[in-house]
Amino acid sequence: MSLIERNTPSTRRRRDTFPNIRAAGKLIPVGDRAKACLQEITPRSLTPPVVRKFISSARPAVGAVRVFHGKANDPDIASAVVHGVSTKTSITAGLLINPTPKTRFQDRLRHLQEINNATNQKAPLGKTRVQGPGLPSWLDPEKTAFGFTTLRCSNAGEVINPPKTAHEVEKEANEGHQLYIRSHGSYFVGERLDRKYNWSHYERDSRFGVPTPHRNDGRNISRSLYWPCDTQKHNSAKLVAKCCDNFRERTQPQIGKVHDPIVETLQVPSDHTFGVLMKPDSCGAGDLVHQTPAGQYLRGTDRQRALVNAVRQHLKKTNFQNFNSLLEAFRYYDKKSQGKIDKEDLKDVCQHFNMIISEPVLNDLIDYCDVDKDGLINFMEFSNFLNWKDKMPINRVEQSILTGECMAWTAPANMQRADLQESTTVKVLVTPENLEPVQVGSTRKIPKTLSRPRKVQEDRFITSSSVINAVVGGFPTTNYHIYGVPSVRTDLPAPRIKRISDRTNYGDEATAYDLLYPPLHSLYGVHEEQFLGPRTKDEIAEIFQKVGLEFAEDTFEEAWKLASMRHPTGDVCVESFRNVLRELQAN
Repeated sequence: MSLIERNTPSTRRRRDTFPNIRAAGKLIPVGDRAKACLQEITPRSLTPPVVRKFISSARPAVGAVRVFHGKANDPDIASAVVHGVSTKTSITAGLLINPTPKTRFQDRLRHLQEINNATNQKAPLGKTRVQGPGLPSWLDPEKTAFGFTTLRCSNAGEVINPPKTAHEVEKEANEGHQLYIRSHGSYFVGERLDRKYNWSHYERDSRFGVPTPHRNDGRNISRSLYWPCDTQKHNSAKLVAKCCDNFRERTQPQIGKVHDPIVETLQVPSDHTFGVLMKPDSCGAGDLVHQTPAGQYLRGTDRQRALVNAVRQHLKKTNFQNFNSLLEAFRYYDKKSQGKIDKEDLKDVCQHFNMIISEPVLNDLIDYCDVDKDGLINFMEFSNFLNWKDKMPINRVEQSILTGECMAWTAPANMQRADLQESTTVKVLVTPENLEPVQVGSTRKIPKTLSRPRKVQEDRFITSSSVINAVVGGFPTTNYHIYGVPSVRTDLPAPRIKRISDRTNYGDEATAYDLLYPPLHSLYGVHEEQFLGPRTKDEIAEIFQKVGLEFAEDTFEEAWKLASMRHPTGDVCVESFRNVLRELQAN
């Protein structure tokens, strides 16, 4: 009811006629005004001490120290406690920087003390030190020795190998054994533990405990195999209807089984797989990583490659067992004496070694060994892929035959006639650059390791994701920009003197031995191989002239002759020539 209606005459008549009638609505009690809310209540209520310690621990005031509520009422003792030992003040920094001046008497006294200390410290070896004026006058300091004379009981040989019998040594060892048992519990192997039993009423081999009852007729085993549920009424197995069991198995999940409630309606076999069977890619992850060309994918060729590797390993083992050198094995394979091994030669050798291989495997073996792709296997390919070249090094005679340097008039005296005849007609199988020494300074060499040419990179691979357009509008990976720098910076020249802060690998890193014991010449770019490699007379003379060493011509000839005599084949290196010159200068 509004204010206008309340003051009308009709409203006043109703009030006079019906004085007990009230206005409709709820009576809202008169509460606090805004003035009362803004006034502060004094005095303010205090926080209880129990609550205060929790508030100080959780939300301390600004600048207050946080104290755990469990230690809030504890007395503060830690702030007044001082730990450690109080030290006395030593000499101040001011006295060290600006010491007090000394008198001439103090300087003279200090000088005499220094003379006395120097005399004691610089005494001759094997003589007693002069102790100064503190000794009696009747005592000779050079002939008098102090202390007690030590008696030598035995030498080191008697301690290591004492002149005692085995029985005496065992007896001495057993004397302290009981003490070790008591202190360390150290028993011999197989020794019985001493548990401090009273053996006066028992024997050492007595057995303790209660014997376990057993029957030889097996009645206890039959009792364990006989289930009590068959004879007891409440423990017997419950019989369930087959239809109820099948319904529960179909509608409720079972352990180890797939929950399929509509298996009967679909009428499909149990091994049926739903979905679309996608055709596998023709290339695998290895082909994508190594960018294998389209016609050389490795997927599906695992068995073929395993057969090729098995044939290679068998040929390596057979060549090592049947031939003494790589040249002899290669001549056996080269039936036509053409300097290379063709497909027919390799097939005949495999049949001779009882290996009947199929035509595809033989073609794959030829393709694996043929690095230059000419259809034939030369000596370098034969030694790298069909032999253990590290176990069959090449001597000087075979090197001359392989390189075509060995002629009839330069053949050594111990060379056989058959080798001599073949050396005049054999073709050049290898160049000297393709041979490397087995070790540094050795005359025996092995063929270098062949490196396969890099495969042609494909511009784009067709995979299952590219067929279904997994990346719509994306750029191929060949257009991706490559970031970063290579780990080994072969594109940069190595500095002559490398700084410690320079962590760049220029491809000339040394071995672990050189890192632990770096030679001085390595700082200037000269390594150990250059000292031990064979060199000619002109190279030796030029090297020593450039380092500033001048000597007469007859001295050089004598040093060259002595250095060549120290090597079995007459090779001279910088290190051997330098050692001979050092010996000549010493004499």
